[in-house]
Amino acid sequence: MMKHRGFPGRLPGTDFQFTIRRGNKDGATRLVARERYADRRPADRRADAGFMAALWENFGQEPFERGNLDAGRLSWLFGREVVPAEDPFDPESYEALLKIDVPRARAAFPEVFKGGGSA
Repeated sequence: MMKHRGFPGRLPGTDFQFTIRRGNKDGATRLVARERYADRRPADRRADAGFMAALWENFGQEPFERGNLDAGRLSWLFGREVVPAEDPFDPESYEALLKIDVPRARAAFPEVFKGGGSA
């Protein structure tokens, strides 16, 4: 399992986890697209935006390996702002490649992309 050095382990000042310390010996937790409802708590929304900002800062438009990124946090973005970068895609692999769907990410998290970025 690739460890993304320099990627924040959690949202600063909270317990919202962004990375895991070690891989599961039985394989990676399956990525699933979780529905984000309009009535989500503000803290959850900040965690989503913080995670997207960290993804953008670390990877930009380039494909990236799932590695030690937290499956739960990724699943809140998976299938919308974060999409598979390979076909076939294995949602239970630490080596699976993902990428940011920049137009959808800009629409969902305008505060992350307000400076224009590299897209």
